[in-house]
Amino acid sequence: MDWLEIAKEYQEEYVTLVKKLLKIPTVLEKYDPNSKNAPFGKDIKKALDLMLKTGEVDGFTVKNIDNYAGHIEMGEGEEVLGVLGHLDVVPAGGKWHNPPFSAYEADGKIYARGAMDDKGPTIAAYLAMKMIKQKGIKLNKKVRLILGCDEESGMRCIKRYLEQEKMPELGFAPDAEFPLIYAEKGIYSFDFEGEFEDDLIASLKAGERYNVVPDECVVDVKKNLQKEFIKYLQDTKTHGKVYKDTYTVFGKNAHAAWPHLGNNAIYLMVNFLKQHTSSPLIQFIDKYLNGDHYGKKLGIEIFDREMKELTLNTGFVNYDGQKARLGLNIRYPRNYEFDKGEKKIIKAGSEYKLTYKLVGNSTPHYVSPQDDLVKSLHEAYKKYTGDHDSKIMSIGGGTYARILKKAVAFGPNLPGREDLAHQPNEYLIIKDMIIASAIYAESIVMLAGV
Repeated sequence: MDWLEIAKEYQEEYVTLVKKLLKIPTVLEKYDPNSKNAPFGKDIKKALDLMLKTGEVDGFTVKNIDNYAGHIEMGEGEEVLGVLGHLDVVPAGGKWHNPPFSAYEADGKIYARGAMDDKGPTIAAYLAMKMIKQKGIKLNKKVRLILGCDEESGMRCIKRYLEQEKMPELGFAPDAEFPLIYAEKGIYSFDFEGEFEDDLIASLKAGERYNVVPDECVVDVKKNLQKEFIKYLQDTKTHGKVYKDTYTVFGKNAHAAWPHLGNNAIYLMVNFLKQHTSSPLIQFIDKYLNGDHYGKKLGIEIFDREMKELTLNTGFVNYDGQKARLGLNIRYPRNYEFDKGEKKIIKAGSEYKLTYKLVGNSTPHYVSPQDDLVKSLHEAYKKYTGDHDSKIMSIGGGTYARILKKAVAFGPNLPGREDLAHQPNEYLIIKDMIIASAIYAESIVMLAGV
């Protein structure tokens, strides 16, 4: 079966459906565990309803799990193959050429927050299932497209899902890169909190999420330092602006798994403020975090042959003139000694009377490159790309694959393509998504077909 030729016939349907989904601004509003209707907000629920209704109309079995997640199912048998996508997105920060939820199409691309992370890939997987269904391919496993609603903010959705539904025996998450990702670093988020007043800083704010490099930092000051700030911007070639006592610097967004690809606005502001204040918060950031993407200043730097280096992102800071909160995110390889590293981090904060608070820790995920799941998916990829040279890999990003005992992240970003996940002007390439649909169809039949 030539799934690529079949997938091309579905291109118009793909574009129509993905645009509908991309136009829904599925950023977490506020988590409400007591809400049975919309625990993550009305827009995320709207997206889940759209997908489940689409699946129902197309003849699949669908199920909604407390509006935390849902699935679209086909096939028979006791075993389950899970295809894990998510409908929520990170905030649309930065400078966009067009509104981030307009699903603007140009030159074979569709621009929107979530285009590649993860709505575009999720629709590609859905169309793969639809092609298989409409071609009458018999399956000896249940195949479930599991739709999560909180992947970007803690994965509470998939945890609730697995409380009520069977964990798939194997699966893949179309939420990363091709050819295939067999290992994911541990993901570790924590805060530092403290209380103190400062002679200069009235307030300081930057960032919203642990998993995004902040691109803007704003400080309100109690003294007139306009001349000094403008000179700093000029001398360092930093973008910024001044309005009365409010000073702003602009950096560049990036995914926290690759903080070196961004330009952290917190660090840019600290480089100015450290010249004019002895604030414990500013001193701590400058001594232990500023400009360091690998934990060297904290003494936690480490490297693994397969999972590569530990990375560190300072995701956000909030200071209201009295209380301070600083959010950090670390991606670590499997040879990292967590307890020893945590002690070093706590000690560093205590030097400046900052209290450490663990927010979450998801340990590294690993499936052997020799496993049949990895080999089968890789063969499907090679069949429709002709690419026998690109190597399977490990990443610092976290996908739903880490929730299952045997699952990997699988596409859809092709080797050499620009990766704009969590950055402004995120886009999908329609042609690439059609190829991904073919690869996913081939993979599902290989893993679940009779």
